[in-house]
Amino acid sequence: MQQSAQSHGDGGRKSARPRRSSVMRYAALCLPLVLASVLLALVTGAEALPHETALAARGNTVSLPSASNFVVGSIIGQPPTTRHYNFVVSEMKGAPDGFTKTMLVVNGVFPGPTIEANQGDQIVVHVTNQLQNRTTIHWHGIYQNGTNYYDGTASVTECGIPPGQSLTYSFSVADFSGTTWWHALDTQYTDGIEGALIVHPRAYPKGFPTWDEDLVVELTDVYHTLSAAIAQQYVTGDGPIAPLELETPDSGAINGIGQYNGSTKYTNFNLKPNKTYRLRLIHMGSAAQIRVSVDYHALTVIEADSTLTTPLKVAGVTLGVAQRYSVLLTTNQHAEPAGNYWLRAELASPVAVPGTNADIRAILRYGGGSALPTTGADPGVPGSGLSDLDSSKLVPAVVKTPPNPTKSYNVNFTIGGTPSGGTVATMNGTSWTMLKNAATLVDLWTDARRGQTFAPEGPSVQLGNQFMITEDSIQVVDILLINLGGGAHPFHLHGHTPYILGSGPGGFPGSSALNTVDPLTRDTFLVPSQGWLVFRIVTDNPGMWTIHCHIQWHMAAGLLMQINSLPSKSAKFNIPQDILAQCGV
Repeated sequence: MQQSAQSHGDGGRKSARPRRSSVMRYAALCLPLVLASVLLALVTGAEALPHETALAARGNTVSLPSASNFVVGSIIGQPPTTRHYNFVVSEMKGAPDGFTKTMLVVNGVFPGPTIEANQGDQIVVHVTNQLQNRTTIHWHGIYQNGTNYYDGTASVTECGIPPGQSLTYSFSVADFSGTTWWHALDTQYTDGIEGALIVHPRAYPKGFPTWDEDLVVELTDVYHTLSAAIAQQYVTGDGPIAPLELETPDSGAINGIGQYNGSTKYTNFNLKPNKTYRLRLIHMGSAAQIRVSVDYHALTVIEADSTLTTPLKVAGVTLGVAQRYSVLLTTNQHAEPAGNYWLRAELASPVAVPGTNADIRAILRYGGGSALPTTGADPGVPGSGLSDLDSSKLVPAVVKTPPNPTKSYNVNFTIGGTPSGGTVATMNGTSWTMLKNAATLVDLWTDARRGQTFAPEGPSVQLGNQFMITEDSIQVVDILLINLGGGAHPFHLHGHTPYILGSGPGGFPGSSALNTVDPLTRDTFLVPSQGWLVFRIVTDNPGMWTIHCHIQWHMAAGLLMQINSLPSKSAKFNIPQDILAQCGV
């Protein structure tokens, strides 16, 4: 068995926190873009730092997005329509936590623009790439039924948009609603190419809670070195830093603003007293789990990864990378004299590294004052008896009984070290490697036109040494994920919202441990340290769908596989000519 992620240690290599500047030589340079000025209203930064002001005067620094980027719901009730967006991806300078660094961003803002739609709409996004490397945009959680080629997964559904070129993504959200996000390929989103994607449902279940206003809260960890440099060192070991230290972020941000090395700039949510707010918490980070709480306020969970849930009141929620929760908060507390309260985002990293900041904060203001909250340590919710969310206690608001399984597969995964001191990850013994200017979907499509057959049914290594499970008929499939190493891993399955039937530490105890009555469905789920998780899907969505760890460094090391559903149908896709041309077909 290979070593687990937790057993890497530091390999005898020690360093202080400014270490990441030593690997900047690996990062590619891209084209700058002049950005718009900062817009301040409902959600703002409390103060500007001097070096940020100087950069803004030169017109080449990342801006905070408009306040309207974080308030959603005004389009509810509009008839179905096509909603158009233009994205320009470029490199700029930014300082989300007060430390100036190189960022990759969309339209000059971080986080990027929020896409908002109603269930039944068509979303069209025209993406222009001004970087010096290829890029794609993945629409996390969107089913892409019939449009698998617009899933935005590099080397799987497309080959990436070359520098200076564009691609228009067009997809329906007729069968989807909820809180999700969009982001760039592989580790590029670590550098800033990410934003919220909110789809309002046609209707909520009878008796479901209501709220007065709807806000997006985008959470992320922040790295001061370009992701390409970190990923290269992580995989090759070509540098002085141990792998687990590379997984530790420098800081974090809430709606684009964080704190590092004494920075005192905060995102402000200017609310009204005695109102109920829906906070859509979205983890857009790369590695660290994030615990969210609001001083003195209970949070009522009503959504997990686009699945509405029976309300559950908690003191705090912890999100794995790429997970989302909606929580209701009522502004009726009087513990702080000025009526201002900390919203806390606490980062949990695999190892403690000196000089990092894991305590990220924003401010909820509903007392009218501008003073900072007085509390230092987290006071919790005194007298409530509430504890943090245990996601296993969540029950879907609309129960769906899963169909009985027709097939099952076991997939074990592990992370280990290489002789050079780098990292390699495998699923059933195969480490995923991104194909160069190729994509498995396009390969399958091309081979079909040459009269060649697609991958045989069942688990196999096919199409450029890619590990995949192929089903060319509609099956109900159980997949048992077995974590052979240490640390929980947030896995994401594209194209589906699977039934999460059960999980736990140690070995899989058998089918008696599974919930087949009212299981939660969600697209991103934590596989416990040295434990197991079972999910169930129906293979009725044709295409190549990845399942991967959303810790970006683990995916870069190969922790990804594919589910090849109904290849006889996806071989007949009308793949857009732009995608074929960008793959060189």
